[in-house]
Amino acid sequence: MSHGLVTAAYIVAAVLFILSLGGLSQQESAKRGCYLGMLGMLIALLATVFGDKAQGLGWVIIAMVIGGAIGIYKAKKVEMTEMPELIAMLHSFVGFAAVLVGYNSFIDPADVAPDMETIHLVEVFLGVFIGAVTFTGSLVAWGKLNGKIKSSPLMLPHRHLLNLAALVVCFLLMLWFVSAEGSMLALIVMTLIAFAFGYHMVASIGGADMPVVISMLNSYSGWAAAAAGFMLGNDLLIVTGALVGSSGAILSYIMCKAMNRKFLSVIGGGFGQAPSKSTQEQQPAGEIHEIKAEQVADMLKNASSVIITPGYGMAVAHAQGVVADITSKLREKGVEVRFGIHPVAGRLPGHMNVLLAEAKVPYDIVLEMDEINDDFKDTDVVLVIGANDTVNPAAATDPTSPIAGMPVLHVWEAHNVIVFKRSMHAGYAGVDNPLFYKDNTQMCFGDAKATLEEVDKNI
Repeated sequence: MSHGLVTAAYIVAAVLFILSLGGLSQQESAKRGCYLGMLGMLIALLATVFGDKAQGLGWVIIAMVIGGAIGIYKAKKVEMTEMPELIAMLHSFVGFAAVLVGYNSFIDPADVAPDMETIHLVEVFLGVFIGAVTFTGSLVAWGKLNGKIKSSPLMLPHRHLLNLAALVVCFLLMLWFVSAEGSMLALIVMTLIAFAFGYHMVASIGGADMPVVISMLNSYSGWAAAAAGFMLGNDLLIVTGALVGSSGAILSYIMCKAMNRKFLSVIGGGFGQAPSKSTQEQQPAGEIHEIKAEQVADMLKNASSVIITPGYGMAVAHAQGVVADITSKLREKGVEVRFGIHPVAGRLPGHMNVLLAEAKVPYDIVLEMDEINDDFKDTDVVLVIGANDTVNPAAATDPTSPIAGMPVLHVWEAHNVIVFKRSMHAGYAGVDNPLFYKDNTQMCFGDAKATLEEVDKNI
């Protein structure tokens, strides 16, 4: 394949990637966006494999077949509840690939002009650093999301100074690496420090901030890919990495804004810390009101308006199908049913939207928090299905709460609130919820899917 044809293919692939991101911004066009992205990646792979600089074609094809087979297997096997940790694991692959590309580019450099040698060394150093941080940080995120690592933050003494010291030492190592015209020792030491830095940075972040961490690591993986593109001299990899890096950064900003958090405060940890004794003494206390599934069904049938606010518990229970069925039955009876989605519901941005779309819930009744928050006070019944921190009134009413200031769904303003929950345990942030003790709240304990199936039978 000629150089001109490869360049043209890269341009087409880049345009498709941009259109893919545009499609993913809306639920109605998300499927088309996925297809456009897949087509763009196929064109990019073919152009790279059969390009004018391609070498070792047989080995590359073997690697692609093996990787494709593993990808298809995982895509068919993975549950929606496991999607966040799968994405975190995929980010780690990108980071480790950038590390390997960096070392390869340093040990066996391509034709580098003498006046570009310094720039090439900086590219190698930064590419390896970003890749190493992304690799271990993503592994920790994967461990926290699947429960292999505690969701509470790692609170080492002087942790912020440790992070700052790591960055300063890495900067000094870069000066040594460049001034020595390439020092393998400096590169290895920096890599080890970057591995430790990535681990500590994510381990220090509490569980409630994990959606932001996932989008942040998505951004890191993009910049790691862009750095690999610079080292390999691949323009499409640079463009693609920049698209992923910038979109991940924008998503991180949106997530932080939705949680009333600053990016640096997320990096510094905060949510999910063990409460102090004084905080524990201030935790809500009161009587809870329990309700049975049959009573919930009667309440729903007699309501004129219902809002459903799902959370990670719905995903774990695989209850989205029965929720969709209940929604359909109530709408047939003339009940107005809508969904209120918090931007960080679940453990991945858009997690609940994907689950509801999978269950064929109409897009037009799935509303974002800002669109529906003012309507709770005029709603007869709110169903809280597996949500906790995103409906916690302490965020809006208690300035001493660890989640104070975080925008939440104002479900407590509704006439009646039904909470579907296995037990009274705190949510992923480790913060108690005063909602459970309010006079207009009733608790329906048990597995969400089984309980909702009983509700469905009685509607």
